[in-house]
Amino acid sequence: AGQIYTVQPVFPAPGGGAQAGAKIDWALAIMRPNVPGGLDSDRIALFQPGGLQDFYAGATYPDTVPALIQRALLDGFEASGRIGAVAREQDALHADYNLVTEVKDFAAHYAVRDGIPTVTAAMTAKLVTARRRKIAGSLAVSHSAGAGTNSIAAVAQTMSTVLGQCVQDIVAWTLAQPAPASSMPDAEAGQR
Repeated sequence: AGQIYTVQPVFPAPGGGAQAGAKIDWALAIMRPNVPGGLDSDRIALFQPGGLQDFYAGATYPDTVPALIQRALLDGFEASGRIGAVAREQDALHADYNLVTEVKDFAAHYAVRDGIPTVTAAMTAKLVTARRRKIAGSLAVSHSAGAGTNSIAAVAQTMSTVLGQCVQDIVAWTLAQPAPASSMPDAEAGQR
């Protein structure tokens, strides 16, 4: 058995700064993120010089990367204090929008072997109307930071930071979107 390292971003309390804004009256379902096969694991990924992917020996997350990121997104929306109707897709909430995310990068990158890695979280987000499955908008976010030291604990802590920054970008962008037109689903049908 190895060590379990948590990645849990901390979000500012609601009511101030970038989180401030009007309450949202539409419902959001956070879909399970799409993650490339090499990262879809509970192991902490790293890339050596030359692009060789590996994992830290004897180190895991408490859950798989898709579940970890989905939980961080839910926590970010809840921390905003601006949307009451938000849940994971598996919670079977009746939603107006689905948030579809795809993880592009979630790993430590070494420029030189045994150096200090740069940790990167990168993903795309699409807001899709739940009723008509139309893409209302899309966003790409990416954040990187040096781990400070070449240790798994430093990498996990930096993962929390860069993931939190990505989540905050996605939350702010999503909550700036207008209510979906599908809230009046049969109005157009009656006009035909």
